[in-house]
Amino acid sequence: MSTPSLPQGTRDFGPEKMARRSFIFDTIKGVFKKFGFQPLETPTMENLSVLTGKYGDEGDKLIFKVLNTGDYLKQVTPEELITGDAKKILPKISEKALRYDLTVPFARYVVMNKNEITFPFKRYQIQPVWRADKPQRGRYREFYQCDADVVGTDSLLCEAEIVLMIDEGLSKLGITDFTIKINNRKILAGMAEAAGELGQEGIICVAIDKLDKIGQEAVNNELLAKNINPNAIGVLEAFMNIRGSNSEKLAQLELLLQNSDNGIRGIAELRELFDYISYFNIQNAVIEIDTTLARGLSYYTGTIFEVKVNNVSMGSISGGGRYDNLTGIFGLPNVTGVGFSFGVDRIYDVMESLNLFSNTLEISTQVMIAAFDKPAERYALGVLAKIREKGISSELYPDQSKMKKQMSFADSKGIPYVILIGSDEISTGLLTFKHLATGVQEKLTIEQIIDKLLQNVPNT
Repeated sequence: MSTPSLPQGTRDFGPEKMARRSFIFDTIKGVFKKFGFQPLETPTMENLSVLTGKYGDEGDKLIFKVLNTGDYLKQVTPEELITGDAKKILPKISEKALRYDLTVPFARYVVMNKNEITFPFKRYQIQPVWRADKPQRGRYREFYQCDADVVGTDSLLCEAEIVLMIDEGLSKLGITDFTIKINNRKILAGMAEAAGELGQEGIICVAIDKLDKIGQEAVNNELLAKNINPNAIGVLEAFMNIRGSNSEKLAQLELLLQNSDNGIRGIAELRELFDYISYFNIQNAVIEIDTTLARGLSYYTGTIFEVKVNNVSMGSISGGGRYDNLTGIFGLPNVTGVGFSFGVDRIYDVMESLNLFSNTLEISTQVMIAAFDKPAERYALGVLAKIREKGISSELYPDQSKMKKQMSFADSKGIPYVILIGSDEISTGLLTFKHLATGVQEKLTIEQIIDKLLQNVPNT
């Protein structure tokens, strides 16, 4: 019999990891709800026509297609099988696919429910997505996305609240040393315009985004290789070397972009965003304008965000931006919005490396009852019911095993307290209540035990 295995790029999450992941999800969900976002879930599968063409040719290749039920080859001719023309065969054998992200399903939902939705519409969505990518460290074929979006408004208050949500969410998770980098897509377009390379911002941004990794000279060489004019590269260097406080950076940008309408609009948006932020009490985030930040060039149209933890070697743990035409792909134009996503897997790794997870997260049972024999087990059932009535997680060991085995079981599960019940406890009504970590035990009534559990056990 062969040993079972998992599909590449997928993972099991045991009780310990699930407790930690649930803590992250619950914390983030609490922040989303506090800011007025409503929950949304979409199906695991979407019609293939909904997904294809939305992520580019490379993205389409990474979509997991689902075979039609029954004889899925019945519409395929022998000639098509011989030639192996995937583009012709695919529509005949597959009509559905696993969702690639949460954004396209969200756009589809908005279009289908536009008459029932109250705009501005604020939604959060925490669900798994699937990509047929090459598995490697930190990259999986099945992983969770944790998105929040506001659609139906172009107010920059939404961007400011995203900054506040990122700050509050990460602070509540214990991550306190992080930077929220901010730029604007219009500034990137203005930068290309000022350099005399209008329309080439995609090529330019791909190169300058590598500045921290490969250095100025290598970036310049890459731009030359992409046929960017040498004179333009000199102008671009000025943008890449902007330094100082956020207000000083804005002043430098105003000089460099004074002849670019796009750039001036981008600067105005950043000023308005920072004005909104000034009214908020930011707990831990360092908020920094980064003129080299470029992400989502094919769909973001305004503010763009990226979040990095300063004391951990890790990529961005959150990011997002504003888009002007989310639903246009489904025939509903001009629905502007802004959104962002927490990278749960990377946040988990950061918290693990910084030892931020509390040991109490893994405690699923707060107290276990150990019975010496069958009569004690029957008596223990009434005790168990009283404990659970108070909302205390508890369990009764199901076998009349030796007490050493029962105690070892409780210890291995990290259960902090054990109630021992035998003939003496039944006759006196005083139960033996033991704290496993200290070994201290007392004779107490069930009411006294419940009081102690409610006072001392976390999360009761």
